[in-house]
Amino acid sequence: MPTTSFPLLQTVNDPADLRHMSRANLKVLAAELRAFVIESVAQTGGHLSSNLGTVELTVALHHVFDTPRDRLVWDVGHQTYPHKILTGRRERMASLRQLGGLSGFPQRAESEYDTFGTAHSSTSISAALGMALAAKRKGENRHAVAIIGDGAMTAGMAFEALNNAGVADCNLLVVLNDNDMSISPPVGALNRYLAQLMSGQFYAAAKNVGKTVLGPVPPLLELAKRLEQQAKGMVVPATLFEKFGFNYIGPIDGHDLDSLIPTLENIKGLKGPQFLHVVTKKGQGYKLAEADPVAYHGPGKFDPAVGLVKSKAPPKQTFTQVFGQWLCDMAAQDSRLVGITPAMREGSGMVEFERRFPERYYDVGIAEQHAVTFAAGMACEGVKPVVAIYSTFLQRGYDQLIHDVALQNLPVVFALDRAGLVGADGATHAGAYDIAFVRCIPNMAMACPADERECRQLLSTAFAQNQPVAVRYPRGAGVGVEPLTSLEGLPFGKGEVRRTRQGTGPQGTPRIAILAFGTLLYPALQAAQALDATVVNMRWAKPLDVDLLLEVAGEHDALVTLEEGAILGGAGSAVLEALSAAQVLRPVLQLGLPDVFIEHGDPAQLLALQGLDAAGIERSVRARFLQSERGC
Repeated sequence: MPTTSFPLLQTVNDPADLRHMSRANLKVLAAELRAFVIESVAQTGGHLSSNLGTVELTVALHHVFDTPRDRLVWDVGHQTYPHKILTGRRERMASLRQLGGLSGFPQRAESEYDTFGTAHSSTSISAALGMALAAKRKGENRHAVAIIGDGAMTAGMAFEALNNAGVADCNLLVVLNDNDMSISPPVGALNRYLAQLMSGQFYAAAKNVGKTVLGPVPPLLELAKRLEQQAKGMVVPATLFEKFGFNYIGPIDGHDLDSLIPTLENIKGLKGPQFLHVVTKKGQGYKLAEADPVAYHGPGKFDPAVGLVKSKAPPKQTFTQVFGQWLCDMAAQDSRLVGITPAMREGSGMVEFERRFPERYYDVGIAEQHAVTFAAGMACEGVKPVVAIYSTFLQRGYDQLIHDVALQNLPVVFALDRAGLVGADGATHAGAYDIAFVRCIPNMAMACPADERECRQLLSTAFAQNQPVAVRYPRGAGVGVEPLTSLEGLPFGKGEVRRTRQGTGPQGTPRIAILAFGTLLYPALQAAQALDATVVNMRWAKPLDVDLLLEVAGEHDALVTLEEGAILGGAGSAVLEALSAAQVLRPVLQLGLPDVFIEHGDPAQLLALQGLDAAGIERSVRARFLQSERGC
């Protein structure tokens, strides 16, 4: 827990405590809240820059609206630490993103104030609109507020919701948290005044009266409309949102409670869809984060007085870095290659690629559906697209993967980062389903590299194919197998035997083979030493190396499939299907992720809890096939 004293913050146990505070005390509270966020994140790690940017906005929203009766939907949800602190979870912040602790995102099961889970972006307007119309249908007088970041507004889903909301007769407020622009000091006071004026009952009534009085004289009405648009145009960057049917207000300074509170109070009394444009600054109030908001987006533990310090020991090369280096090397060799990312340049390891090949780098924003179809269009013209996308985010472009890429058999490479469990980000970001949802699609192939070297090699193999191929790899580093410098691939659709059983056990001991898909090969090898089992590095979930599978099945009494992905429909299911098709009967133990959502925590601890570490694999195999040894 933070060690600094926070006398006013410690009196806030729920948002009701804010509603009786004076404006002066709310400003003191905001300062304490910001300091508390910095100290908390420094001790646990987590998202920092975005949360420092929402402190005053959070205070103002909970001060003005009657939460949780009024619904707040945050988008993206990693900016909700101040919200969590003010809604009764201050003392639990020390457990943030740890096993059994607070989630880093809103979670309905965690608090009644978390009205909707928003770990994937651009969903808030749809959800808040649904809540607003549901309240109207039930005759409940409540407000629904969607707070959406400017990055999240780049997604088509946000505009689909705006299009629907603009014609819906309900009380919906959309707050655009814009942290990519600034308000010039000379016009700050004017912005504040006009925003309050435009949100006030007087302004709304004046517009209605004007329409009544001027209605019979169309030219005057048209002139009045143009004057109104011009007046707003002095401070409003665009009238786009009014075209959707919203009353547009702003932009206003999102760190100025003297702007935020009266504006929100005025909006609260208005009817129909409202759109408030709020300008904030990532990292606000912590100079190091203000200077480098990207570095402080999701830091680990650090000393707030010192800031982030690079480790003296050279870190292990991550799979993301292996991909980034491969992308640059392959681009240098093949001019057809282009790199595509849906707003994940840093996370997907494409910073160096953008620097070296800017004309071949495409960041399409948070628009996964568009990214996939955009890649398909390029592939139609002989370009070789590589789409760098987190496994969990490819789910958002699934129809496009089937209809626009696979159905047309277009050679697009999907580099699926964050496959498997992702640790602190939890169930919302886990890449648990990609094997299952990719392998059922005709024309698609799926590679599962076991280590860094294979990752580079299988990316080259995927790039060489004339069909769509996905290569899945986990977050962070592997076992440390140095990648080769060459761009040579591995055989398409072929695995290898990595360990052969020695046959040293008691007579009658079942001959067991472990078929490993991906990085769990290495704990499988550890377990196999104790079990005297054969270990096969399958490498491909699709096409399955059926020849190797049947050969191994013929030489063993029982098989174990191992994958860091969903058991249902996964690689183990592919093995069972292949054995069934060949009319080969063998007992098969499927090890992988169960049919539950696995929450946040330390990655190694989470794998161990699922029995996917070496000890867990050995334990499961003994329980299934070697029960007679239990008493030994």
